Amino acid sequence: MNDVGIGLLGFGTVGAGVVEGLQRNADLISRRFGCRPVLRRICDLDLDSDRGVVVDRSIMTRDAQDVINDASVDIVVELIGGTGAARELTIAAMKAGKPVVTANKKLLAEYGQEIFRLAAEYNTDIFFGASVGGGIPVIRALRDGLSANQITGIRGILNGTCNYVLTRMEQAEMPFAEALAEAQKAGYAEADPTLDIDGWDTAHKVAILASLSYGFCVPLESIYVEGIRNLAATDILYARDLGYRIKLLGLVKCNGASVDIRVHPALVQHEHPLASVHGVYNAVMLTGDLTGDTLYYGQGAGRNPTAGTVLADIAEAARNIVSGSGGRSAALPGSDSAMPLSDINDIQSRYYLRLMLPDRAGVLATVASILGKHSVSLASVLQKEQYAAGCVPVVIVTHRNSEAGMNAALQEMAQTGLCDADGIVRLRIED
Repeated sequence: MNDVGIGLLGFGTVGAGVVEGLQRNADLISRRFGCRPVLRRICDLDLDSDRGVVVDRSIMTRDAQDVINDASVDIVVELIGGTGAARELTIAAMKAGKPVVTANKKLLAEYGQEIFRLAAEYNTDIFFGASVGGGIPVIRALRDGLSANQITGIRGILNGTCNYVLTRMEQAEMPFAEALAEAQKAGYAEADPTLDIDGWDTAHKVAILASLSYGFCVPLESIYVEGIRNLAATDILYARDLGYRIKLLGLVKCNGASVDIRVHPALVQHEHPLASVHGVYNAVMLTGDLTGDTLYYGQGAGRNPTAGTVLADIAEAARNIVSGSGGRSAALPGSDSAMPLSDINDIQSRYYLRLMLPDRAGVLATVASILGKHSVSLASVLQKEQYAAGCVPVVIVTHRNSEAGMNAALQEMAQTGLCDADGIVRLRIED
């Protein structure tokens, strides 16, 4: 049986999980893939901290080039993160003809076009199954299982921090700041949670999913991104009363002529499968023109779940090497040109509105008139008997209409003085 050498760049939480997984399941991988992955080198700046696994000190180094240049290393595993050294080392490994396995969503979302081009140029592979969804094999499903489908839609809960915060805001009826502090204390949120709660972590992941689905690298700046920082517990409870649950969704929709890609909080019906995804768990629903809906659920982060996906990529890369089929796993499906990307103002959606309106006769009629003027049709109106500074909350659910029309209506409403911009909450409904 052939041994395939593994070089590990980054010996943090996931890196330690990969080493532990290799020690535990190397025989299993060998039986299934016909080759044995063998850990040859580990690079990290910190060689002394206890990672909970025992490794031969002689294979450890602080110099990443020692790993890339080692002739016994056949596969380079990049688990450094970020887009600085990780990008440089990934490029160096591919130029050396060595396949790279990575979990680096930021690197792929921001520099994917360069990296995928180099993989093709040097006839090697880039595997990135753990970059989206941690332990969920959604990348493999898109690349392999659904490869004969036209992907018409992707709806995903892709950030465990946000999902935990939203779950606690609903279940414990606590405000956002308190739920976030609880998540940080439990280790589910970073000390600086900006990337997560402002939606950019999800945007990186949805950019990768869209790129893989449609065969071109999606510019990150083209994605509409809105986080959960300004969500009020009040709206989560009102949505629940209406039969909905609020989730931060990564959305991709293709009508054949253009692709709509966005990240924002949305109301989903309680009966929808994504509504039942709680806590730090992730889920992705993929819709193919042949298969219809398929759902992928599991732990979206963490040492062992992410390491499991990294190990699956290592095993596939090793099999390619042994069979002499390097470059077989195309980073992106072939595509002659990029599809046009939809502008957020062009989308059609149903909406949830909460307006803080003066408690006097005729106000609601004025609101309905303004909405109607901009072709916003009302499905239901609910007035809550809660008062604040002479105003009462009114919750409106609309029929399907344009984002541009809704924006114009809300702008005119604010200009009337009935309620200022801070008194208007608008959330999209994902049917």
